[in-house]
Amino acid sequence: MFLAICALAVGIVLTVMNAAGININVNIICSLGVLVVGFMMLIKGADLFVEGASKIAAKFHIPQIVIGLTIVAMGTSAPEAAISIGAAFQDAAAISVGNVVGSNIMNILLILGVSGLITKLKIKPNTLKFEIPFVVVITAVLLLLGWIGGGLDKIDGAVLLVLFACFLGYLFYLYKKGDNSAADDVPELTDKDKLPIMILITVIGLVSIVLGSDLTVGAAKSIAQTVGVDDRTISLTVVAFGTSLPELITCIAASLKKKDDIAIGNIIGSNIFNILFVVGLASVFSPSPLAFGQSFMIDTAVAIGAAVMLGLLVVRKKRLSRLSGGIMLAAYAGYCVYLFI
Repeated sequence: MFLAICALAVGIVLTVMNAAGININVNIICSLGVLVVGFMMLIKGADLFVEGASKIAAKFHIPQIVIGLTIVAMGTSAPEAAISIGAAFQDAAAISVGNVVGSNIMNILLILGVSGLITKLKIKPNTLKFEIPFVVVITAVLLLLGWIGGGLDKIDGAVLLVLFACFLGYLFYLYKKGDNSAADDVPELTDKDKLPIMILITVIGLVSIVLGSDLTVGAAKSIAQTVGVDDRTISLTVVAFGTSLPELITCIAASLKKKDDIAIGNIIGSNIFNILFVVGLASVFSPSPLAFGQSFMIDTAVAIGAAVMLGLLVVRKKRLSRLSGGIMLAAYAGYCVYLFI
C-alpha cells in the first residue's frame, strides 16, 4: 500500500510539473527517487524505533500507558521531527516550519477528507470539546510566536515544549478516567524478544530515521532549486505529503475497519504533536532562529482555519459526513491552487 501511494504521488507530481510547463529532466527524476527512498527510510525507521523502544521499555516493566503516551505517540511524529530538525541544521528553515504546517493542513483537509468519503466518521466528545479547540489555540500560539519575533528561537521552542508537557498531563488524566486507548498500540513482549535484538532494532530504526531525513531534505531542496520553486512550497506539499503518509495509511485502514475514533483521534493527536513536540524541538536545537516570514503566517492561518472548519463540520451531528469530507477536499484543492499561482 505504501509503495502504491508513493508511486501515485510521484505520478501526480510529474503530471503537475508537465502541465505547468516545467522541464522534467534526469535531475528531477533522480531527486524524486531519492525523495521516495528517504520517505521509506523515515517511515520504516519510525516503525522499527517504536517497536524496539517500546519492547525495551516493557522489558523494564514501564507501564503500557506511559509507553503509549510517549514512545508510540511520538513515533508517529518521528518523520516530521527528523525532517524539521534536520532541515534546521541544513539551513533550510522554510522546510523545517513548512513541513509541520503543511502536514497539519494536509492531515485535516486531505486525509480526513478522504477518510470521510470512505465512511462517516464519528468523533469522541473529548476530541470535539477539548482536542480540536486545543489544536486551534496552539496553532494560534505558533502564529503569534512567529509574528512577534519574525522567527522561532529557543525560548519559543521551550514555550511549545511546556505546552506539550501539559498535553501529556491531559492524556494521563484521560487514562485515570478509564481511557486506555493510548496503551492499545503498544507492542506485546513474546518469548522471542531478547534485549540485544530489541536494542539492535531500535538502533537500526534511529539510524534509518536520521539518514532518511538527510536524503529527504537534500532531495527536496534539489527539486526546489531545479524547478525554480521555493523551499516553502515544496515543504508544504511534497515533503508534507511524505511525512503524512503514516497518518494517511492509518486513517484509511481505520476508516475501512469502521474504527472512527482512531481515524480522527490519530489526526488530531498528530497535529498537536507536530506543533508542540516537533516545532518545539526544532526551535530548541536549531543553531539559529527558524525564519517565519509573511507567507508562513498565511499558511499557519490556513491551518487554524482547517481546524476550525473541522470543528464546525462535526459539531452538530458529532460525525464527519461524506459531504463534509468533500468540502474539506475542495478546500485543500483551493489551497493548492493558491500555493502554485
